[in-house]
Amino acid sequence: MSKLAEFRQLEKNLAEQLQALEALKDDAGLKQEIEFETKLRALLAKYGFSLKDIVNLLDPQVGRRTPVTVQKGGSRKPRQAKVYTNPESGEIIETKSGNHKMLKEWKAKYGSDIVESWLTK
Repeated sequence: MSKLAEFRQLEKNLAEQLQALEALKDDAGLKQEIEFETKLRALLAKYGFSLKDIVNLLDPQVGRRTPVTVQKGGSRKPRQAKVYTNPESGEIIETKSGNHKMLKEWKAKYGSDIVESWLTK
């Protein structure tokens, strides 16, 4: 796209966004929400509260919820090693992940289903 065409497209998009913004400015629902937010923030500031304090006040369980994190080597049980034996070459691969170089080569050559059937342990 040429710079001129890109400029005109951006100019057109900007005009459309400005038009949408002007339409929103006249929206009664938006005016009511802005007024509510302004008054709420003023009230919070007057009493020294934050939005987090209000959430904890209304629903204490929300404030206590913490995201679940899995620590490496922590509560997760270690992966079991898998042993694959290639019946054609007699080669043996022992791996804990599917990211093993030779295992990937086998899957590319023979297909994933075939290689998984070679699983011995």
